[in-house]
Parts: sequence; structure tokens; C-alpha cells
Amino acid sequence: MLNVAIYGMGNWGSRLIASVQGKSGKIKFTHGITRDPARHREAAEKFGLQLTNSYADVLRDPHVDAVLIATPHSMHCQHICEAARAGKHVFSEKPITLTAATAREAVAATQAAGVTLGLGFNRRYAPSFVEMQRRLLAGEIGELLHIEGHHSGPTGFNLKPNYWRSTRAESPAGGMTPRGIHTIDAMINLGGLISEVYAHSERRKLQLPIDMDDTTSMLLKFKNGITGYFAVLFITGELYRVHAFGTKGWLELRGDTELIACGLEGKPQRIELQPAEKERAELEAFADAVAAKQPYMVPPEQAVNGIAVIEAIVASAESGNVMKIG
Repeated sequence: MLNVAIYGMGNWGSRLIASVQGKSGKIKFTHGITRDPARHREAAEKFGLQLTNSYADVLRDPHVDAVLIATPHSMHCQHICEAARAGKHVFSEKPITLTAATAREAVAATQAAGVTLGLGFNRRYAPSFVEMQRRLLAGEIGELLHIEGHHSGPTGFNLKPNYWRSTRAESPAGGMTPRGIHTIDAMINLGGLISEVYAHSERRKLQLPIDMDDTTSMLLKFKNGITGYFAVLFITGELYRVHAFGTKGWLELRGDTELIACGLEGKPQRIELQPAEKERAELEAFADAVAAKQPYMVPPEQAVNGIAVIEAIVASAESGNVMKIG
């Protein structure tokens, strides 16, 4: 059993705890770290957690095997590196950090310490994506040529002033850090690392003091020659889709449980899949990786590339130029 402390007990942190607590034979949460323990007393009692406001105390505790980082994005690098130096395995919510340089720093810290680094891309466990990846690897649509993505919703309308997620500093390129990075991760996982980005990103409808973009779109080129395009809007209806085109047909996922397949002839086939517990799956996979002393399923170079894409989006939108990623 992997004993984990969670740093950040907001809505998403609580969802992660609930996904495994009392249900998993591989992982459990033992400690909660928060600036205001009194605010989370009820949740701590519900889940059987020890509450503290001291990250340092938790990192010194020999009974804590790993730390889950669910703090503001700009703090991830510091918290990952501190955990690694303390010999704790680390699971970080996405994005790993906000710059490619700090992402590389965080990866290097965990590698130097010999600890496992897990990353919170729960949509890799969505049944539609798992089935899409299986069919693509089996050669069902032939050689992959092009990938499209869209990941939008109305979240921007619910943002509150003075909330950390409502700032350009914590949410560069608008919906990319809370939503779009999942789809970019899926595209990188299917098509390989991205090498060029040309983007538009602007605040069209959100009003100050909420200072972040709400409409972002881009053209992509992958290192292996595959092309793509992607959009994320924070001010429209829900849509999550990834569409892969090959020489023998195409595959399109819509949401977690719907996949559409089409060959060169005939009508598209709609495949309905059963829901899965994505958060439990990713956390148990992290526990398995720690136990086996094996890398987690998200390769560090893919995580770093995803952050480099976000940086390139911002730079391209500001300059009007194509940005190359080394």
C-alpha cells in the first residue's frame, strides 16, 4: 500500500482522494496539507486524513511514501523538487509546471533522486482514448497523417475575481492549462512530439478583473511530419474531441465513452464504450510504477513538450510568428 500525502485540498484534490480512499488495495491518502486546516476539517475526518499546514513536516515523515501535488501551477516545480530531495515519490497534477525550463528542472530532480514521477493526465484512461490508441497502433487507419482536437466548455463564465485560476500568470493561453493540455497530451501521445506552433489567443468575452484569454486556436506540426490543429474555448458549450486521420480512414473520439471509426468506404461506425474510473486508474498506475520501480506511463519528454507547446502558443499569439520547439 502506497501512503500518500496530498498538497492542495480544493475541489479537485477532494475528488482525487475520493477516487481511491477505502476502495483501493494499492494506494491511500494519509495526510492533507493546506494553508487553512480548519477549512478542510470535515473532509479530513471523512477520509481519515491527518491535517497540517507544514509541507516540511510531511516530507520528514518516514510513514509518507509519496506526495500528490495539487497546488497552483506556478508552485509545482518547487514542490516537486522539494519532495524529490526528501526521497518522496511525486504525483503532480497537470500541468507539471508553467515553463519548459522548470518542467525539465522538476524532471531532473526526480531522476537525480531516483523517485517516481507521475503526471495527472487522467484522460489517457478514458475508454474512448484507450480504444482509439489500440486501433491506431493496430494499423486500422494506416499511416497517421493529421490530428485535430477541440476541448471547450463554459468554465470561463464561472471564474471568480481574485481566484488563482482567473489570472493570466497561472493560466497562460486561457483554457490550455485547465482543459486544452489534456488534448495536447493526447495528440502528442498519438502523433509524437510537436515541433512547430502557430497560434491566436485572446480575451474576447471575459471581463476584467478576470485577465485571461478565452479563445485560443493553433496550427501544429509534429517532428515526424504529421500536421494538426487544435482549439480551446472557455466560453461555449462542452466539447471534447480528438480526430485522427490516416491513409486507411479515420478515428474520432467524443468525450470519454464514444468513438467513431470510418474506413475508406462505407459509413462511419459509432462505438459506445462503458465508463471508467479515470482518477482511480491513474493513481493506481502510479502506485504500480512505484512498486515495480518502473517509469510512469507519461514519458517526461512528452510532459515537457506539452508545456513547451503552451509557451509557444503564448509567444506565437504575441508575435504573429510560427514558433519552433527544440
